Amino acid sequence: MILHAVEAGEGPPLVLLHGLFGAARNFGVVQRRLARRCRVIALDLRNHGDSPHDPDMRYAALAGDVLETLEARDALPCALLGHSMGGKVAMTAALLRPEAVARLLVSDIAPVAYASHHRDLIGAMMALDLAPGLTRAAAGDALAASVHDPAVRAFLLQNLRVGTPPGWRFGLTEIAHALPVIEGWETPGTAPYAGPALFVAGAASDYIRPEHRPAIRALFPAARFVTLKGAGHWLHADNPDGFAAIVEAFVDA
Repeated sequence: MILHAVEAGEGPPLVLLHGLFGAARNFGVVQRRLARRCRVIALDLRNHGDSPHDPDMRYAALAGDVLETLEARDALPCALLGHSMGGKVAMTAALLRPEAVARLLVSDIAPVAYASHHRDLIGAMMALDLAPGLTRAAAGDALAASVHDPAVRAFLLQNLRVGTPPGWRFGLTEIAHALPVIEGWETPGTAPYAGPALFVAGAASDYIRPEHRPAIRALFPAARFVTLKGAGHWLHADNPDGFAAIVEAFVDA
């Protein structure tokens, strides 16, 4: 599957993969800064943004989309950066095609299964009445009863298409059915990825824990770890300058 891409800059290719319910445009501020030194390609993963929809959300399938799209753009090998779900896609791509990934940066996720905590969000979005004339403000008010965090509501509403008819840009039904796969992890039956790998955790996040490090090093023996101050799970949004500085140093190393 060929994915929708947002590209900026010239130089060695650096590819950005967003997390669940995200899109390529989420990296806007960081992408513009990194484009001063790299050819930065932000992708919409399947069932997200402007990319096609498909019920198969296995990480091998998502990684295959990424590699196929980058081959079509003559952008391999590349430095590959993935956040959250996109980090699992990036790890899978590096394990499946190590020669295609020159450097790997994983943002606030580990190669482990996580307890489900997205079902309430999906339920709230699926319950939203997508009636003609729905406004973003009205949708926000309707979601507020179930999605209490204004920042999370705003993030989700970026994906709401208002108009005739209104609807979600992402494949909500496909994501809902595949949620156990998305929140899980299946290690490809391949050798470890021996290339440079950096795992960046948000200081206020618990997605990468000390007990995850043995699993990470088993698959990525050259892994290094950095914690970004002033950031939770959405590092590139919480501290874009700090996150971009880490990426620049890693790409330049």
